[in-house]
Amino acid sequence: MSRSDIIAAVATAPGRAGIGIVRVSGPRLGEFAFMLLGRRLPSRRAVLADFLDSAQQAIDNGLALFFPGPRSYTGEDVLELHGHGGPVVLQLVLRRCLELGARLAEPGEFTRRAFLNDKLDLAQAESIADLIDASTVRAARCALRSLQGAFSERIDALVKGLTELRLLVEATLDFPEEDIEMLERAGAEQRLADLNAELARIEAASQQGSLLREGMHIVLAGQPNVGKSSLLNRLAGEELAIVTEVPGTTRDAIRQSIDLDGVPAHVIDTAGLRESDDLVEGLGIARTWAAIEKADLVMLIMDCRNGETADDQRIQERLPAALPRVKVMNKIDLTGQSAAKKNQDGSIVVWLSAKTGEGVDLLRSLLLEAAGWRGDAEGLFMARERHLEALSIARLQLERAQTRTGQIELLAEELRLAQAALGGITGELTSDDLLGQIFSRFCIGK
Repeated sequence: MSRSDIIAAVATAPGRAGIGIVRVSGPRLGEFAFMLLGRRLPSRRAVLADFLDSAQQAIDNGLALFFPGPRSYTGEDVLELHGHGGPVVLQLVLRRCLELGARLAEPGEFTRRAFLNDKLDLAQAESIADLIDASTVRAARCALRSLQGAFSERIDALVKGLTELRLLVEATLDFPEEDIEMLERAGAEQRLADLNAELARIEAASQQGSLLREGMHIVLAGQPNVGKSSLLNRLAGEELAIVTEVPGTTRDAIRQSIDLDGVPAHVIDTAGLRESDDLVEGLGIARTWAAIEKADLVMLIMDCRNGETADDQRIQERLPAALPRVKVMNKIDLTGQSAAKKNQDGSIVVWLSAKTGEGVDLLRSLLLEAAGWRGDAEGLFMARERHLEALSIARLQLERAQTRTGQIELLAEELRLAQAALGGITGELTSDDLLGQIFSRFCIGK
């Protein structure tokens, strides 16, 4: 992958649409545009033009925009061709770009070039993909905050404070006879405590942002015919799963993403858990247990008319010990009970009716509590797993640093390691291998 190449790709989603865009980026695109359009383009102004093939026949007609570097998305010359959104015509335009010397862009290569040309840092680059993939309004707003630099600014300020403290600590190494006194006069311990407190605040906001990005994976489990599919339909607001009075109707897992007050939740309705000689149902039950192993939370659905039976207890005994769980007593519409939420023998129990919807709002709020959601999306960052890992490493190093204030060489090293971990978030210290992994997950054309 060379930064001197001209790259091109269809930048709009596959399929038919009113408008489709082919994007081109690279050096000296003015001549490239002239060969493609038969005319010179002004800077940053939409021009109606024919897109020409090698015989100077029109492939399509649309708007052409030319953004000379460095004032462009990638920092290089960028040409955008806005034509009609048919797959065939877009491929013809793209093929013509390749004939003129461009090559097909790799996934995320436009954004990677923007990062390498200092148009945005690595955290901002990742937030572009997060904004595209956002599944709720809150997630989209959180990703936009990160794209606008809110996350990077907090990290940069923390790194700046660490740098100043490192300069102070390392300067004292030249004066070993009075190093402790110099640090005390400069308030080094208080500075370190302040940095640790700020890191804790950033980490907390990032964990909430990670929840908005990743969502929570919830498995509906229980015996057959207790209302798992009805509850999925109620949570999703549409008839996704078949509901009958026949036990064992659900044979395979049904997955659906729902919006819990802005937090995405991926709910899996599974086959009822029971002993069965039916081969197909048995395969569905095996898949249920496999889904439970990967879940963030399991909802154990029970029929409130029967209470918690011996079979329900056996299911609970098989659940992973560390897996959070919520007990749901369904079908209160058949008993006349009211919706309620209680702590019972150390477990959280909700009484509701999936059929009428009574008590489902209680369940929604309970699921958000179980996920650790605090209910405020302001000030959050769309953090990824690697961000959380880097923040965790930095926190560990700063905690160690607080115990090394009497050992200046070790204190200096802990501060250096913390700064290195934080530098990896914005791309200040990032390997090419990691960059390849990050941008390979982007869509082509972005």
